[in-house]
Amino acid sequence: MDDITLADNPDRHRFELRIGTDVAAFSEYNVVKGALLFTHTEVSPAFEGKGLGGQLVAFALDEVRRRDLHAIPACPFVAAFIRKNPEYLDVVTEAGRRAFLN
Repeated sequence: MDDITLADNPDRHRFELRIGTDVAAFSEYNVVKGALLFTHTEVSPAFEGKGLGGQLVAFALDEVRRRDLHAIPACPFVAAFIRKNPEYLDVVTEAGRRAFLN
């Protein structure tokens, strides 16, 4: 899949992964003081099973880090991604990190 575009769509409060002109996946967020509260992530059925959700969440969390914000992973997909990729724990709010510690 060569035609992938990752971007923040602040008007819709979501990060999007597009393939061509199609939104293949998105991760919705609410802006809160100093953080993005991730509420829902969805991959279009036509694009499931290709790792696109993980690509999208990695991009979103990299953006959170780049913007010097924190992530609040209320979305189960984002939380599961962080559990599998603990290198992103630093973007989770300090209080929220307790949920990821064994």
